[in-house]
Amino acid sequence: MKKNVMIIGAGGVAHVTAHKCAQNNDVLGNICIASRKKNKCDAIIDSIKRKNSIKDKSKKITSYQLDAMDIPATVKLIKKTGSEIVINLGTPFINMSVLSACLQAGAAYMDTAIHEEPDKICENPPWYGNYEWKRKDECKKAGLTAILGAGFDPGVVNAYCAYVLKHNIDKADTIDIMDVNAGNHGKYFATNFDPEINFREFTGRVWTWIDKKWVAKPTHSEKKIYEFPVVGKQTIYLTGHDELHSLSKNIDAKSIRFWMGFGDHYINCFTVLKNIGLLSEFPVKTAEGLEVVPLKVVKACLPDPASLAPNYTGKTCIGSLVKGKKDGKDKEVFVYNICDHAECYKEVESQAISYTAGVPPVAAAILIANGTWDAKTMVNVEELDPDPFIDVLAKIGLPTEIKEKG
Repeated sequence: MKKNVMIIGAGGVAHVTAHKCAQNNDVLGNICIASRKKNKCDAIIDSIKRKNSIKDKSKKITSYQLDAMDIPATVKLIKKTGSEIVINLGTPFINMSVLSACLQAGAAYMDTAIHEEPDKICENPPWYGNYEWKRKDECKKAGLTAILGAGFDPGVVNAYCAYVLKHNIDKADTIDIMDVNAGNHGKYFATNFDPEINFREFTGRVWTWIDKKWVAKPTHSEKKIYEFPVVGKQTIYLTGHDELHSLSKNIDAKSIRFWMGFGDHYINCFTVLKNIGLLSEFPVKTAEGLEVVPLKVVKACLPDPASLAPNYTGKTCIGSLVKGKKDGKDKEVFVYNICDHAECYKEVESQAISYTAGVPPVAAAILIANGTWDAKTMVNVEELDPDPFIDVLAKIGLPTEIKEKG
């Protein structure tokens, strides 16, 4: 049985993950939070104590300053803290460095997003094939468990697809991942997680899986209105996203698409920022000779996503709509979760976007700890048994709902 967890990163998602690890530290053991800014780790620990999230008071919760790009330093900290499970919640730029450190230290690895290089946006698909999957044999040889994309999307939605194929549908025809935030943060314009990473998702091409091949489309060029449970009719846009790149490999479906909800105001602001070059990742020089990266300047001007939590209202709905055949007849299944912003803040001082992304890695860590998901190789979530994951998620804050037709 594995124990002791290191969380790398101290943003909004790491905040939630740390709270949930503390709530389940009777299973997960000691918790270490490591980031470039130790004061942010300390602020998370203060929040955990303030909300009385520590289940077993005999277990330690510690903070450390760490540059996770420094592989030897990361290895040293993993060994120093006795961490057997590392949850990487830092920027996707550090994924390969943290994975290397875990391989050297012998700790299980987990992340919630595909690796990216700072100077590359929207690389050719499948994205996992550019970095992560190239190291699968290395993980297998070392007997190292590495679970990729263990957030909500990617992560839980992948498990939802696997669940439907295990229990509800014999053969999938189409899969539509749908993510809408019907909440209101009260700011003129803000992103719900790291603005730099958020904007990078939408400034390149939209890669989507249609008729069993990759198709590229312009960003925000295709939209539709869908009637969601609880949150009602929402406008959703076809976008590219991490989970398509593993689901297209692991599930035999004709089409697999990702749809995200955007309001007109977001689209207008995003379009202006993009068209005047403020979302570029390439440096420019000011008239004074100062070199800046426009995207990083925009990030610095926008509200910290964590600051949105206290006044956030409304709900999110994220799920997987799978259409296919059951016993030769057409069937449609929507598996989803509804999450309330205000309730998340009441529990862990977070908003629902961070909550839905931060809870799943803890469920996965619990399953690694007890051996259920200790795969001893590199896997994407849909390759694992979805049942125990969905069960644990319900117990620690993210219940699953199912709607069926046919």
